[in-house]
Amino acid sequence: MTNLFDLSGRTAVITGGTGVLGSAMALGLARVGANIVVIGRKQAAGETVVKSIEAIGGKARFVSADVLDAEQLTKARKEILDAFGKIDILINAAGGNMPGAIITPDQKFFDLNIDEFDRVVDLNLKGTVLPTKILTQDMASRGKGVIINIASMASIKPITRVVGYSAAKAAVDNFTKWLAVEMARKYGEGIRVNAIAPGFFITEQNRALLTNTDGSYTARGEQAIRQTPFARFGVADELIGTLVWLCADASTFVTGVTIPVDGGFSAFFGV
Repeated sequence: MTNLFDLSGRTAVITGGTGVLGSAMALGLARVGANIVVIGRKQAAGETVVKSIEAIGGKARFVSADVLDAEQLTKARKEILDAFGKIDILINAAGGNMPGAIITPDQKFFDLNIDEFDRVVDLNLKGTVLPTKILTQDMASRGKGVIINIASMASIKPITRVVGYSAAKAAVDNFTKWLAVEMARKYGEGIRVNAIAPGFFITEQNRALLTNTDGSYTARGEQAIRQTPFARFGVADELIGTLVWLCADASTFVTGVTIPVDGGFSAFFGV
C-alpha cells in the first residue's frame, strides 16, 4: 500500500523558515522525504536550518528573499526552479507583530500607532498573499500543489491587545478559504489550500510577553495557560503531524480549512 504520508521527491518552500516554528516545520517535512527550500532574510540562520536538515540526510537550500519584495521573490522562484525543477508545497510561515500595533493595559485604542498597524498587516497578510502569487505559478501550470498558510488563534477569535495581528490573521484565514475555491475552480482539484492555526507556542517574538527571565509565566502567559485546557504551551514539533497530513496524499479531499493545533484553546469558552 502506498504511504499516504510520504513526501519523497517533493519540493517544499517555507517562508519564515528560520523562525522557531518555521524551522521545526522544515525539519519535519525533511524527515518524511521532502526537499526543503528555506526562504528568509537572515543568511546565517537559514544556513543553520539547512545544515540541520543535511545532518539527517535531507536535501535543503536557503534562498534569501523578503516576503514583501516582489522582485526578490521572483528571483527566488527562478533559483528554486533551477535547483529543483518544481515547487510542490508552499508553507507561508513568515509573520509577526510589532509593539506599536499592540494596545497595552495602560493604553486605549486611540493610542494605536497606525503606521505599525499597517506594517503588521503587511507582514502577515501581504506577506502571505505576495509569496503565494509569485511562487505558486508553477503549481497552476501543472494543476498540482499544496499551499499551507499559518493562521492563528487570533484568526478564530480576537486576542486582546494584539489588534493589528488579530486583524491580519483573521484575513489570512479568509484568504485561505477564498484561494482554495479560486484554485479548485480554475486549476482543478490538484491544488489544495489550507491553514494551520497554532495556539500558544513560545517563539522568540512572544517569549518576553509570555515568560519572565527566570522562566516563570508572566500574567499574560498565565492567562493563556488558564484558557488552554491542556494547561501548557505548545511545542513546535507538535505542529508537524498536522502539517504533514495537509501536505501529503492523506488529505487529498481537504481544502479551504483552518486546522487548530491549540491544546483545546479554541474549544474553551468557560471560566
